[in-house]
Amino acid sequence: MGDVDSPAYVPGHGLLKGRTAVITAAAGAGIGGATARRFLEEGARVLISDAHARRLKEYEEELAGEFEGIDSLPCDVTDEHQVRALFDTAVRVHGRLDIVVNNAGLGGTSTLVDMTDEQWSKVLDVTLGGTFRCVRAALRAFRESGSGGVVVNNASVVGWRAQAGQAHYAAAKAGVMALTRSAAIEAAEYGVRVNAVSPSLAMHPHLVKVTTPELLAELTAREAFGRYAEPWEVANVIVFLASGYSSYLTGEVVSVSSQHP
Repeated sequence: MGDVDSPAYVPGHGLLKGRTAVITAAAGAGIGGATARRFLEEGARVLISDAHARRLKEYEEELAGEFEGIDSLPCDVTDEHQVRALFDTAVRVHGRLDIVVNNAGLGGTSTLVDMTDEQWSKVLDVTLGGTFRCVRAALRAFRESGSGGVVVNNASVVGWRAQAGQAHYAAAKAGVMALTRSAAIEAAEYGVRVNAVSPSLAMHPHLVKVTTPELLAELTAREAFGRYAEPWEVANVIVFLASGYSSYLTGEVVSVSSQHP
């Protein structure tokens, strides 16, 4: 098994120039934050959201120091009123909506025999229910505009494979995959594409701090390159799915990993 250094960061090429995007769970160092930065580098106007208002505002200010076209609005994806406000704001501020990236999700570790109803419901409501609410809002906006659009959901390889202690998260992510496929069929009639990415191990400094060296070593050993993905490497695939380069791709779950079953 290889042990390969992270590749050089890829510069933007204007792939999303003139497009407007909403990205959930985008308050910083993870996949959502990396996607926001990549979209701005590719020329998009971006409305980022997150349930953590302080961190969201701080990240908006950081990005605004480098790019134009960045706004933020706090949003708890388990609250339908907040989801509606997020999408209404995107259209009102920017006049249109072209891309939606549903990144919000919640994990946790618990064996089934010890898992409570509350633990199960919370993970399902954020990870699957939140994606459902945002996909629904996106498709309504796209249908009304009549100008097409793109949705990219964040799934996980755990939605394909068995992993102890992750039954709630695995069920939610498998649900995101199924939701993606079904939504794609329904949305095709009004020119909307719906796809998903399925990362395995995308780490950032905050996650590294709370992951034991033993667990991190075990997880990276499963990867073909012998390392975890940088969040921007997943974001690059999201850019591809959001761009015209994937114009005939819909209903697909793209594995950003060697761990597709």
